Order: sequence, then structure tokens, then C-alpha cells
Amino acid sequence: MAMNDPRPLAIALMGPTASGKTALALDWAQRLGGEIVSVDSALVYRGLDIGAAKPDADELARVPHHLIDLREPWQPYSAAEFATAARAALDDIAARGRLPILAGGTGLYFHALLHGLSAMPSADDATRAQLAEEGRQRGWAALHAELAAIDPVAAARIHTTDAQRIQRALEVYRLSGRTISDWRAQPPASRLPFRVLKLVLAPADRAVLHQRIERRFDLMLDAGFLDEVRRLRAMPELQAHPRPLDLPALRAVGYRQAWEHLDGLTDAAEFRARAIHATRQLAKRQLTWLRGELDARWFDPATRRDGLESALAGFLPAAGSRGLRHNT
Repeated sequence: MAMNDPRPLAIALMGPTASGKTALALDWAQRLGGEIVSVDSALVYRGLDIGAAKPDADELARVPHHLIDLREPWQPYSAAEFATAARAALDDIAARGRLPILAGGTGLYFHALLHGLSAMPSADDATRAQLAEEGRQRGWAALHAELAAIDPVAAARIHTTDAQRIQRALEVYRLSGRTISDWRAQPPASRLPFRVLKLVLAPADRAVLHQRIERRFDLMLDAGFLDEVRRLRAMPELQAHPRPLDLPALRAVGYRQAWEHLDGLTDAAEFRARAIHATRQLAKRQLTWLRGELDARWFDPATRRDGLESALAGFLPAAGSRGLRHNT
């Protein structure tokens, strides 16, 4: 029974972009003596603030946050690195008698942390550089075709333009002689030793989510998003990069579209439309992944706040005996 489960507690607030995860995480963290662990692949990068909806100074002052601003925009950061850092953060938070609240929408990060990763080869700079050069010379569609010949399972789920994942799949094969699909079929090294309440925040009406995405993007523009991208473009390290838009940081939704707009490839209206469309597509992919989390409970945050509170109350009765400090 859960009441006899000795593992420490954690909450995972999952959901598509613009679904209200941040607001709920802040509310619950303040009420429950919690700390927020970001599960967002854009928030790990310094300088990606407005467009990534990074918590502002007031929010950071209200509640301790973890795994934000870990890398420069030109530096890599893997799911395995995230899982290691997040596990350490959760252990530290629980050891201090506080409640870890995982909040974000990066499915690969959640999977790496909650389910573990197989022990496939780690990144190799020389192999990655070689593949990047091949991608520039031959095109990523050609490398995708090469992947399809050796690993049709991986090729079927990776888009022909997804340079990062094509590169990683071929890197694993060249380093080990085994496909990335074979590696992923192996049992993970270890699972997270926490009892986790998984909650998915998702508006029942997809049109409501689309409206929230559009409204939030307009607020980002008003807050100076384009100026933020201009500052990124001025960084010497990004100016020196041969293909900055291939960097994981700049593949974050909105940033690529803003960069291309500032290159003069789109006018203001087309830029806005393309960025909103890309964000909606991201939300669609996030929802698809979340449906695979079979033990997660789904709630519309606008109409089922009572359900969220009931799920929380049912999960935390024993919290007092675990040493969690509740705010009053």
C-alpha cells in the first residue's frame, strides 16, 4: 500500500506549453513548502528568458527553483545530464524535508528522470563534429536515409529535418555498432526512487489551448522578445557558429522563427504566424507523448481545479510523517 511506501514523495506537473503548469507549481510550492525542479529543455540555457517563459525575478524569489540557467546557448546539454542533475536536486530537496515539484513539458527529460535511460554510449565530440560536417555537405535528409537503412524504427519516429536526433542516432550506431532502438529496448539502469504523483494539465478544448498560446506569444512580443533574440545574435560565440540554428537552444519554438525574421526572411505578420504555429505543433507533440504516461491523471486546470486539489490531498496524507514542512 502507498501508505507503507517508504520512498520520499514528489509531484510531477506535466502538460503542453501554456497549460498553466508554472502557476500551479508556484501555488503548491508556496503552500506545501516545496521547491520547483524545472523539466524544460529551453530553461537550461542562459539568455533564453522571455521566449522560453522562464520564471521572472519575483517568481524565483518566492520559491526556490532548480535546473535553470545551466548552460550557454552554444553549449550542449543531454537528457542523461538532466536526469543526473535532477536526481541530485530531488535527493537534496527531500533530505531537507521539503517537497520536490517537477514542472515542465519536455517529455524526453521526464522519461529520463522517471524511467531511467539505457546505458548507451555518451556523446563523442569527434563523431558529432564529423556528422555535423556530413549534414552540411550531404544534407540531413541524406543522413536520415542512411539512418532508415540501419534503424527503420528510429527513422520512422524522427523527422527528416530533425538534425539533432538524426545526429544522435547515427552517433550511437557508429560508436557502438548497435542501433539506438536496440539500446532503448534494454532495461534502464535505474528508476527514480521516489513515489511520484503524475498530473497532466491540459485544457479539454484544444481551441482554449491555442488561444492561450497565441495570447502568451503576444505578451512575449510586448515584453521584448525580439530584443532578446537580437542580444543572442550579438554574442560572439553564436556569430562565429557556422549554423547557429542547428544548436538545440535555438531550436526552441519561437527562437528559430525570430532569428529568421531578423535575417529578413519573413515580415512581422508571417513571423508571428509561424511562431504560433510552431508552438501549437509543439503542444500537439507534447500531448501525444503524455498519452503514453499511463499512470498520469489528466485535469483541465480551468475547470477541474477541484480535481487537482483532491488528487493532491489523496497523495499527501502521510506527508507530515515524512517530515515535509507545510507553509501556513
